Amino acid sequence: MARREESQTETDTGTAAEAGAPAGVRSPALGVGMVGYAFMGAAHSQGWRTAGRVFDLPVRPVLAAVCGRDAVAVRAAADQHGWAAAETDWRDLIARDDVQIVDICTPGDSHAEIAVAALEAGKHVLCEKPLANSVAEAEAMTAAAERARARGQVAMVGFNYRRVPAMTYARRLVAQGRLGALRHVRVTYLQDWLVDPDFPLTWRLQREHAGSGALGDLGAHIVDLAQYLAGEPVVGVSAMTETFVRSRPLPAAASAGLAAGAAGPRRGAVTVDDAALFTARLASGALASFEATRTAAGRKNALSVELNGERGSLAFDLERLNELSFHDHTEPAVSSGFRRILVTEPQHPYLEAWWPPGHALGYEHTFVHQARDLLHAIATGTDPEPSFADGLRVQRVLAAVEESAQKNAIYTPVLPALP
Repeated sequence: MARREESQTETDTGTAAEAGAPAGVRSPALGVGMVGYAFMGAAHSQGWRTAGRVFDLPVRPVLAAVCGRDAVAVRAAADQHGWAAAETDWRDLIARDDVQIVDICTPGDSHAEIAVAALEAGKHVLCEKPLANSVAEAEAMTAAAERARARGQVAMVGFNYRRVPAMTYARRLVAQGRLGALRHVRVTYLQDWLVDPDFPLTWRLQREHAGSGALGDLGAHIVDLAQYLAGEPVVGVSAMTETFVRSRPLPAAASAGLAAGAAGPRRGAVTVDDAALFTARLASGALASFEATRTAAGRKNALSVELNGERGSLAFDLERLNELSFHDHTEPAVSSGFRRILVTEPQHPYLEAWWPPGHALGYEHTFVHQARDLLHAIATGTDPEPSFADGLRVQRVLAAVEESAQKNAIYTPVLPALP
């Protein structure tokens, strides 16, 4: 029987474990149960814990329970991040009466099983990206989400970079026609944590757990951002992938994936890509380019986006995430050029609830915005964005990239979306 650990002071889900509510206002509570507690679990915990302390929410999230296989470690995580209870079996977490939302922060090989079970149990679901490790799994999850939607449940995939206010504002400008017809989209996501050939063989480097390497880990983000910002899908790709370090030391102990402790003397095979590079065509005919790597020395978390259209251009750099560069090509050439927009005004997306203009936000705020958006979708009965169907569209692009790379970069159509 799986162990269940309850806090002595936080078993009342309406008191110490709740994520805030305005004084004197008691909006309905929804209990959140989270599976996984490492890097993404900590980020999601921050989002759930903070959303109700910043935004006026129609329902208030209550941190009911967190789940992990190590009873001691998950209890410590629960205490650190404010969860009222700890479970060691995700099935027990789903079965809890005080859990109405299941938040999945596990490696990709368990996403489908947990998400489908949670939806069938009547829970709302938030699942980290990429949605799954394969198109077949993503299709099964999307079908389960559609069945659940008919019962009033919602399911959302966690592409948190959509929730950077500058990115949301950029999408607004594109939708308003400020760029006109798109010509080019170029996106890169560069990290360097795998430059060292002796970095241990964590789960992110094993296909059976991660599905793919930089392609799924980073490429999923930039494919979603490109389709989100452009407002249209990728319809075909021509791709190359490479694994530069084909074996690595086995870790001496379990790790969270982006960092690792001491390595042991034995080595194991790396079964995912280190880097992916591909060109693409969007449905409108616009051309796109993508690069995702975890071996770009000196690049820690460098995500950049640029869109060029007939009427103007947009550019964004995650390392300056409160800024958006915009060029209006309809202005006279003598005075036109890229201008810096500081996205901190109350009229900008999400900023109505934060600080005075000019006071910057950070990476962690994207998870607060993610929690806010999911709670609003639940309360209003609207379709969440990005949905599982959106996650499936990304998964199909990733599959086409792998197929193209296996065929020496032959142009490969992306399977169309479900009708």
